[in-house]
Amino acid sequence: MDIRQLRYFLEIIRQNSFSKAAQTIHISQPTLSKVIRTMEEELNMPLFERSTRRVRLTDAGELLARHARRVIQAMEDLEAAFDDLAQLRAGTLRLGLPPVIGVSFFASAIAEYKRRYPQIRVELIEEGGKDIEKAVMDGNVDVGVVVMPVSDGKLGTMPLLKRRLKLVLSVRHPLKGRTEVELKQLRNERFILFRKGFSLHDRVREACVREGFEPIVVAESSQWDLIGEMVAAGLGVSFLPETICEQLNREKLWIVPHVHPAIPWNLALIWNKDRYFTRAAREWVEIVGKSLDLPANA
Repeated sequence: MDIRQLRYFLEIIRQNSFSKAAQTIHISQPTLSKVIRTMEEELNMPLFERSTRRVRLTDAGELLARHARRVIQAMEDLEAAFDDLAQLRAGTLRLGLPPVIGVSFFASAIAEYKRRYPQIRVELIEEGGKDIEKAVMDGNVDVGVVVMPVSDGKLGTMPLLKRRLKLVLSVRHPLKGRTEVELKQLRNERFILFRKGFSLHDRVREACVREGFEPIVVAESSQWDLIGEMVAAGLGVSFLPETICEQLNREKLWIVPHVHPAIPWNLALIWNKDRYFTRAAREWVEIVGKSLDLPANA
């Protein structure tokens, strides 16, 4: 049994289909089926149940899948480690950035990284914080930026900034002119939030629940400017980071800077502690840390 066979086996599980896996790895389905039969003959055990149209693993298949993932990850880590022995050369640094944070927040750090390592392509993956956490754990993102806290103990973290969310209202809202608001005063308000894949959605909801009420969510979006427009139109209230509030139209919106209790917006870099941390990723963490005057403790 070799690495190629294990990769094919895991791809079938990932795609939940022999035909889709064959397309992904660019071989014919009969060839892929033959590879699996060879593995089963070598193990003297079936890996997939043949009595169903769905891809379903046997107990032997489940056992092999767990060990195969470890073997493949070990090989990938070994290859990355050897790559790091040489100077940084053509490659890709995959960064996960939620749209609410924005590329502009890290523009200077990205520019410095490209100045030092022009041969490294920086690929930006813009998703919500939860999706970025999953992508980092799955190895599809090297370093992500998320709102703390993170949910998985296998994630390494480096705190970046500590801020608070601000309440955003229409200029026609009765609370316009206030600089302080108690969160419980919003019990009967309609809320416009980032969609559920974003950590900010959970932070706002959890804060409301702690104050004794479930927020009435009437709309969700992944675009902060659309959220601002909906609030301006009087559809509801929202909470946004102060960096976003600085870009909102103050003729249409009123920003309440102090909400009690405060809803924290603490940013951190994250990476997978169980995967090899490449030199390209370590350099990025160091540059970000220096740009924000933080220690790079990767």
